[in-house]
Amino acid sequence: MDISPLLISLEIAFISTIITFFTGIAAAALITGAKRGRVLFDVLFSLPLVLPPTVVGFLLLILFGRNTPVGSFLTDIGINVIFTRTGAVIAAFVVAFPIVYRTARGAFQQIDMELVDVARTIGIGKKDMLFKVMLPLSWPSLVSGAVLAFARSLGEFGATIMVAGNIPGRTRTMSIAVYNAMQSGNREAAYTWVVIMLLISFVVLLLINLMASCGYRTE
Repeated sequence: MDISPLLISLEIAFISTIITFFTGIAAAALITGAKRGRVLFDVLFSLPLVLPPTVVGFLLLILFGRNTPVGSFLTDIGINVIFTRTGAVIAAFVVAFPIVYRTARGAFQQIDMELVDVARTIGIGKKDMLFKVMLPLSWPSLVSGAVLAFARSLGEFGATIMVAGNIPGRTRTMSIAVYNAMQSGNREAAYTWVVIMLLISFVVLLLINLMASCGYRTE
């Protein structure tokens, strides 16, 4: 059995989750402390959560296509997005970003403002406020958001197949492998990939529940 879809899916999910984790937290911190434009940016950052993945993939094709300014610039510097693993990572990042962003923002909003006010009175700046107050108090939710983002990236199909295609050994993920197996009538392969994805999803949800229970015990 060719296990490349599993390895490709894990690689794409791992890379996109790392990027999503840091950018999502940074965006949530900026929006939480913003005084203007908060609603507009919140909608923009959350939009991929409600858009169909195929629409997200179509928009990414428009943005990164080789005949577009962005796509031409990236091609000139040696970066190809369309029908590459880079494109798959970008697609997974875009669809998973709202999960970390909204989880982080919700966690920041749940922080007791009295603690924030006390930190400000002793001269803690915005940077230290984030790293010494907000992040330590929010870590269970942030880690849960990252795990969910990993699971979302791992199971991404619509945007990935439009941007990265279905290239065996290069961009064919587990979700695409299921689709490909059903299209070719290979139900045995489809069942195998479905079982693998079910097991991974079960482990992910189990980890989230365990982290949530640990978070409740430490509060």
